[in-house]
Amino acid sequence: MSIQTLLTEIREWRAPRLDPAWTAVALIFAALAVLVPHQAASSAAFTAKAVWSILPFFALSIGLTAYAKATGAENLIASAFAGRPEVMVLLASLVGALSPFCSCGVIPVIAALLATGVPLAPVMAFWLASPLMDPSMFMLTAGVLGLQFAAAKTFAAIGVGLLGGFGVLAMQRIGFLAGQPLREGVGNGGCAGSKIRDPKAVIWHYWEEPARRDAFWTNARQNALFLGKWLMLAFVLESLMVAYVPGNLVASIAGDGGLLSILTATVVGVPTYLNGNAALPLVAGLLDKGMAPGAAMAFLVGGGVTSIPAALAVWAVARQSVFAAYLAFATLGAVFSGLAFQWVAG
Repeated sequence: MSIQTLLTEIREWRAPRLDPAWTAVALIFAALAVLVPHQAASSAAFTAKAVWSILPFFALSIGLTAYAKATGAENLIASAFAGRPEVMVLLASLVGALSPFCSCGVIPVIAALLATGVPLAPVMAFWLASPLMDPSMFMLTAGVLGLQFAAAKTFAAIGVGLLGGFGVLAMQRIGFLAGQPLREGVGNGGCAGSKIRDPKAVIWHYWEEPARRDAFWTNARQNALFLGKWLMLAFVLESLMVAYVPGNLVASIAGDGGLLSILTATVVGVPTYLNGNAALPLVAGLLDKGMAPGAAMAFLVGGGVTSIPAALAVWAVARQSVFAAYLAFATLGAVFSGLAFQWVAG
């Protein structure tokens, strides 16, 4: 090998990209092994037990997501955006609570909907409801926090969507939020938006087509690896929370279920939220430490819609007035969801 070739290879070499979740898990256990070896063993046992306890829910969650991808069930989203605005808001809220989009992943779909002329009100309803719940997240939420919490969060997702959709309708009727909701130069949603612009037929018996069978297993593998690593990190962090966070601290801040504790949980959820699935074990740990159910619900709802990455994505595509409405309805929805769940469960 010539010197020139060697120098070229050195210049073009890139260090392998470290996965942030697995890197964090490795660093945490390395630090524990050096500083507090007994806690390293305790955290490992805690994490293994937690993973085993949710394994059936995890498997069902992965299967549902892969099935939706293989069958093309995502194409049903387009059917919610036709008819009277009030009916569209209702359908968009319901479909949003069933769609498999996260707070950032829903942005291309939103861009496609608005670019093709769908009114802002049903789009806002879908926008707010979609990141909060889907069949996969329902299974994981039921496994980690219980069926009551999963059902309540589903109703919260629909309720927040309805609040945003009908809220936008009311604002438009008095002269607000008129005009083009997208920023200048924003595209039509790219590949993700094609589900809206040109929806394909749903093939429920996906196993009859080799390409769809491959899509099922590819999606299942990718989601298992992605969700698995973040859940692993979340369980490790929960083990440390259980060990080191004083129970009376959490109870004193968010334990009474009052308006102030729910507002605090909503605000704190914005910068500290990881993602819809990784947040579940952390909330379970906070509940064990004395967090009120309503505050936990507000944290999950507020963080799920308005986490910093999601807010930045919305800011990039929507005009300032639409962005402000999105934040306002998401925050109000989180607070109302927390108060309602506290009243039911508290």
